[in-house]
Amino acid sequence: MASKVYKTAAEALEGLTFDGMTVMAGGFGLCGIPENLIAALRDSGVKDITAISNNAGVDGFGLGLLLATRQIKKMISSYVGENKEFERQYLSGELELEFNPQGTLAERCRAGGAGIPGFYTKTGVGTIIADGKEHREFNGETYILETGLVSDLSIVKAEKADTQGNLIFNKTARNFNPPMAMAGKVTVAEVEEIVPTGDLDPDEIHLPGVFVQRIVKCTFEKRIEQRTTRKREAH
Repeated sequence: MASKVYKTAAEALEGLTFDGMTVMAGGFGLCGIPENLIAALRDSGVKDITAISNNAGVDGFGLGLLLATRQIKKMISSYVGENKEFERQYLSGELELEFNPQGTLAERCRAGGAGIPGFYTKTGVGTIIADGKEHREFNGETYILETGLVSDLSIVKAEKADTQGNLIFNKTARNFNPPMAMAGKVTVAEVEEIVPTGDLDPDEIHLPGVFVQRIVKCTFEKRIEQRTTRKREAH
C-alpha cells in the first residue's frame, strides 16, 4: 500500500491542483485552518479557485493569502467580516460570493460527504437566501431546497494522525474539518503529530482514514484572530 505520508505541504498537493478547481478549507476564523496547505496552494500558482470555507481568513493569512494573489474566483462561505481585501474585491465586482447561513453551510458540506444531493431547510425562507430556490411545504411550514457540496480537493488541519490517515482534532479546531474532509474527492490533512498505525485508540478517532488520502506533518503559527486584553490590575 502506498504511503499517505508526505514530507512537505507542496509535495502533498503535487498532481492535485488545476485551474478552476473547487477547494474546501476547514477551520473557523483562524482556528483549525490548514495554513501550510493554503500557503502551498498559493505557491502552486493555481487560478480561478472556488473556495468553500466558513470564512475568508484575514488579510495576509489563511485564505487571505489566496485573495491577495487573486487566485480565488468565487467564495462559498458564511462569514467574511475580518478581511478588508475580500470586501474590496467583492464590492468592486472582482470576486463572486455565494453567501450561506452558517448552519446551512455546515449541513451542505455534511450532506455532500454523505452522498446526499440536497435537503430542505427553513433557514433563509423569506430572505434573499431563498431567491431562485425550490420552495416546498411540510406540515404547513415552508422550506427551501439546498444542495450538498463536494470539492475537487479538501484541505484540513488536525492535531494527530496515524500513518493510515485516521485523524484526531483538538477541541474546537474540529469545527468544519471533518465534514469537509468527507466531502472532498481528495483530502489532504496537515497535522501536528503522526504516530504509527495502531497507536490511536479507535474510540478517540474523529475521522476515519478512509476519507484521507494524504497527510503531512507541519509546524504552525497559530495566530489569534482578535486579541483582546485588559490592563493588569494593581495589587
